[in-house]
Amino acid sequence: MFTGYCIDVFFAALNLLPYAVPYKLQPFGDGRKNSSRTELVRLITTGVFDAAIGDITIITNRTRIVDFTQPFIESGLVVVVPMKKMNSGAWAFLKPFTKEMWIVTAAFFLIIGTVVWVLEHRLNDDFRGPPKKQVVTVLWFSFSTMFFSHRENTVSALGRLVLIIWLFVVLIINSSYTASLTSILTVQQLTSPIKGIESLIATSDPIGYQQGSYSRDYLIEELGIQESRFVPLNSPEEYAKALRDGPHGGGVSAIIDQRAYIELFLSTHCEFSIVGQEFTKAGWGFAFPRDSPLAVDMSTAILKLSENGDLQRIHDKWLMRSACTSQGATLEIDRLPLKSFWGLFTLCGLACLLALFIYFIQMIRQFSRHKEELQSSDRSLQSGRLQKFLSFVDEKEDELKSRLKRKQSERSSNRSVGDESMNDSKEAYAESSSSRNHEN
Repeated sequence: MFTGYCIDVFFAALNLLPYAVPYKLQPFGDGRKNSSRTELVRLITTGVFDAAIGDITIITNRTRIVDFTQPFIESGLVVVVPMKKMNSGAWAFLKPFTKEMWIVTAAFFLIIGTVVWVLEHRLNDDFRGPPKKQVVTVLWFSFSTMFFSHRENTVSALGRLVLIIWLFVVLIINSSYTASLTSILTVQQLTSPIKGIESLIATSDPIGYQQGSYSRDYLIEELGIQESRFVPLNSPEEYAKALRDGPHGGGVSAIIDQRAYIELFLSTHCEFSIVGQEFTKAGWGFAFPRDSPLAVDMSTAILKLSENGDLQRIHDKWLMRSACTSQGATLEIDRLPLKSFWGLFTLCGLACLLALFIYFIQMIRQFSRHKEELQSSDRSLQSGRLQKFLSFVDEKEDELKSRLKRKQSERSSNRSVGDESMNDSKEAYAESSSSRNHEN
């Protein structure tokens, strides 16, 4: 008797054909080692077999010699590796973020502190004082926002706008950090030095593959992996032993095989796991001679099985296993990268640039309006234009307004004294004129 997933799919499709098809199933191979599917397909062209059913992957060199049915399952290549428990360690608090994320976050704390200092310096006494005190204020204000414990108040509208946006960014960063660190410290995690096909290619460790499958030729011809690295394996037991022994014990560091096989293997071997993404797209189909009408009719029947749900039910019967779900083990949690927060940092950066742009436009307009008054009131400002502007920006706004007001009062007083003197002169001139007229 022949049983299995592919056999059930074949019988179900056969029952949907509008005509009877006599058949006789014959095994291929010696029953001990996995036979070559390419050789099985080739025997159709020589007349040894009229068709071939089984886990035959549809690949280019096979489609050149036979016709395949519609794929009844998608199953690309994946990498499976042994996983080890990951200890949290003394520096576990750094693991939630990547190095780039830590650097950019620290830089933005300093940038926000500097921007708020610029916007508040002319208005707020908390951001004024000796240079040393101002540097300490900027650093303290920057990093105290991480815990929402900053004591300095913001009084300018632009400063409050920047701070509100930054506090929203800090809230998201703190929440993400807390959630990731909690998972790292409380959930049992598994890790492996191999993260996917790219890191596996970069090593020189042996690689296991299913004997008779197309994966070996694909990895040699398409990915350029050395042929000497491959170790043929025939059964799930050999898979498990080779992975447990490892490359230093005569085994392998990873196995590359089709996802359908690997998922079935992992259902009873919880210490191993798939790493990386599925890096090929392929499907299984039944093979028939060239121009065989059965290939077309069986494809139609497979599509009907897919539409009515029978194909999924057969899949669940044979390939769905959940023996490892109770273990509670998870793969290593990915560290939160910079790209996950790039939108927030961009929004905050644009807000800072906009606030600084508006601020300096306001300063330039005020400086242009009061430039003549400042030059006449302070001889020390008779220097370069840039130095005048910087001195203007550094001066507290209340003091500047008070000084300008005093200057205007002085001008008004001088103008009044001048008017009185002129009136006295006119009166004296009028008296002298009248006395001369009287003498005449």
